[in-house]
Amino acid sequence: MAEKLDVLVIGAGPAGYVCAIRAAQLGLRTGCVEASNYEGGLGGTCLNWGCIPAKALLESAALAQNLKDHGAEMGVRAEHVVYDLGAAVDRSRFISDKLTSGIRFLFKKNKVELFEGRGRVTAPGAVEVTPEEGDPYTVETANIVVATGATMTSFPGFEIDGAKVIGSREALALRSPPERMVVVGGGYVGVEFADVFNAFGVDVTIVEMLDTLVPVSDPEVGKTLARSFKKRGMTIKTGTRVVSLDREASPMVLTVESSKGEEKLETDLVLMAVGRKPVIHGVGLDELGVERNGPWVRIDEWCQTSVPGIYAIGDVAGQPMLAHKGSHEGIVAAERIAGVAEHPIRYDNIPSVGYCHPEVASIGMTEEEAREAGYEVKVGKYPLTAHGRALTAGHNEGFVKIIADARYGEILGVHMIGYNVSELIGEAGMARALESTVEELAAHPHAHPSMAEALMEAALAAMDRAIHI
Repeated sequence: MAEKLDVLVIGAGPAGYVCAIRAAQLGLRTGCVEASNYEGGLGGTCLNWGCIPAKALLESAALAQNLKDHGAEMGVRAEHVVYDLGAAVDRSRFISDKLTSGIRFLFKKNKVELFEGRGRVTAPGAVEVTPEEGDPYTVETANIVVATGATMTSFPGFEIDGAKVIGSREALALRSPPERMVVVGGGYVGVEFADVFNAFGVDVTIVEMLDTLVPVSDPEVGKTLARSFKKRGMTIKTGTRVVSLDREASPMVLTVESSKGEEKLETDLVLMAVGRKPVIHGVGLDELGVERNGPWVRIDEWCQTSVPGIYAIGDVAGQPMLAHKGSHEGIVAAERIAGVAEHPIRYDNIPSVGYCHPEVASIGMTEEEAREAGYEVKVGKYPLTAHGRALTAGHNEGFVKIIADARYGEILGVHMIGYNVSELIGEAGMARALESTVEELAAHPHAHPSMAEALMEAALAAMDRAIHI
């Protein structure tokens, strides 16, 4: 383009494409650089090889598990059921393709110029684009937004080879399940894949170094999830670290270590779910002196880096590495550049959700964090064992826990595990954003029967006014 852009976004994942669209909506001349042959492509890892296909597989897993556990009691006696993981993978790929093609349409609708190739910042205001075919060229822009995302990581000795040791991308394309699988890492990614493969008949073991599954949540959530997974036949090894892997053995032998000593596990496949690292190499930021925060790009509350005119959003800008956090950063950055931004992002009010079954969701402080911050804490906990909507759904395990300030009733944190709790955490986040109290949350009549009533009941419990427990 001969004309200089106002904004050029590098990366078209959930952070990048949202930023580009919002910038264009605000009247800025906007472009976006994305390499079609990269791990993501339009939509990034999330839409192509992450959130969306994973959740599609989890819906297939939920159907499979419900047929096994509840079909007969609900009056659906399915005989000669075939559990076809390959068909589930095909469905997940169809959904991903549908959504990624939609981004191309949205770019055209909003007049976002798409530059297909690899982007590298060569100077403030200049980005070199290297297409898959053809010579590199430079795009000039007043502002650069880096949204290059993150990629899978592993441990030395457990390198991903795509055959015996796989990561989340390979897991999403696995059409024939193995007999046995060890999932290394009990965070959200690990428990979601464990859920899927267990539902499709795989003997699953989860190895987690910390003391509970989903360790970023309230510890009671992780312990409850472990009990649920054990009932389904999974083996859970928390407080356990991996030591070595013999890939040449048949079956492979994974050595792990806990307080009880070393143990050898036989497995056909190892799935590494131990985190991701930012994609920074080759982007040109280090050469310009852009400051880091550990491995990530350091940004301020408006997503600006240490170099004027360069912003960073999404996974490359640090924890939490969540699609919705990146999208919100994209909006904040675009509005800041346009001069209309009013509110910086609140990193203390970003929900975290695991879409395993039962689902887990958290926002704000845990009970321990609230006490360490100096609050006098009041806890309201509502179990789902007798909750009407949970019972009708056939999934009444779990609870909703509200951490509140005992003096003023401020909602400090909400942690939950149970049926469809991913749909409840938004209300908790809105309540915290509006500085609502447990009394205000309880005063709102919630529809009956609904899972949302559980939030109301937990708020009542925090005030010692529980009705149904």
